[in-house]
Amino acid sequence: MFSVSKKTREERFDAQKSNPCGSPCATPSPSFNTSVRLGRGMRSDLLEACVSCATPCAVAWVKVDTQTILSIHHSVITQNPRVSLSYNDHRSWYLHISNVQDVDRGWYMCQVNTDPMRSRQGYLQVVVPPRILEKDSSTDMVVRETSDVSLQCRAKGYPDPYVMWRREDGKDINYNGDMVNVVDGEVLTIKKVSRLHMGAYLCIASNGVPPSISRRVFLRVQFPPMLSIANQLEGAYVGQDVSLECQTEAFPSSINYWTTERGDMIVNGEKYETSSIDQGYSRFMTLKIRNVTKRDFGSYQCVAKNSLGETDGVIKLEEIPVPVSKTTALNVTLSEKDRAKMKQERYSKQEAEEYQWQDTDFVVEEEIVPTEVFEDVPPKTSIIIMFDEE
Repeated sequence: MFSVSKKTREERFDAQKSNPCGSPCATPSPSFNTSVRLGRGMRSDLLEACVSCATPCAVAWVKVDTQTILSIHHSVITQNPRVSLSYNDHRSWYLHISNVQDVDRGWYMCQVNTDPMRSRQGYLQVVVPPRILEKDSSTDMVVRETSDVSLQCRAKGYPDPYVMWRREDGKDINYNGDMVNVVDGEVLTIKKVSRLHMGAYLCIASNGVPPSISRRVFLRVQFPPMLSIANQLEGAYVGQDVSLECQTEAFPSSINYWTTERGDMIVNGEKYETSSIDQGYSRFMTLKIRNVTKRDFGSYQCVAKNSLGETDGVIKLEEIPVPVSKTTALNVTLSEKDRAKMKQERYSKQEAEEYQWQDTDFVVEEEIVPTEVFEDVPPKTSIIIMFDEE
């Protein structure tokens, strides 16, 4: 049921008060506009007529724009099954339209068959929430980089919908050289599209009649592989583990692999471990070489291929000298006095040096030699204490 505004009810009351229904022949109530949403029922308080005649009279409802007679007195004339009539003590007459459609929009008139004829008009506004026209709107698109692209989103409703575009991830759109968050209009045109434009876009249509509606269009931008290497020269010493890294960008996704200087493809095993991390159209590749030997020094290639092209980059692995240290050996025989003295000197301090001590039975290596090590050595034991000096 449609409820009229307070102002309108007051206007109708004032009109009835100045020309009450008990008068010889009253004029129908003042006209005013009514809005109703498509598909809903409408009781035409809009066109309520208050009529009282000394002699029999008839009330008729007419749709003005088509000059269609909808009802006369107690009878519905139109063949439209959605139209019905009701009245109250033959004074107030109501027109009902169920499941309101676009075609119901327009002017309606209430007529009283007096001489002269009396009438009032009112406008029925049918509002329609927005909807997106599928056949006239873009679906997911794939385009080549540097080409121009247009995303379309056609919407219909009443009033006419307002349409805008934005990125689903909330990032700004590079639109004709400007960074903007929203682009107005049914068509989003991007000149010389780049990989940075790749992503999901939302077309949002609204016209003040809820709900608003949106459509998701995913834009994919194709381009051949590109490769970047942060460190093209890496160093390692024999026995060390080393990792080589490169980054690629491509769409469609590329096939990525590593090769040796001889051109052999590298596969995972005891010697090599390859891994990669994908972030959108970017891929971070790593080659780990375990326990480097002299045969491992040389050039390694990072390769990326897709349907649009191929690229590679070279990383050179060179040998670096093993750190050299000077070793000092002390050959001592510990007595009780020596053990006590050691506790006070450098050999019993917890210094970050590399020590080795031994007797005739065993050798122990420690990065840090605590005091307790020397306290456990039996007296009169002949040992060698070795430590490195940079």
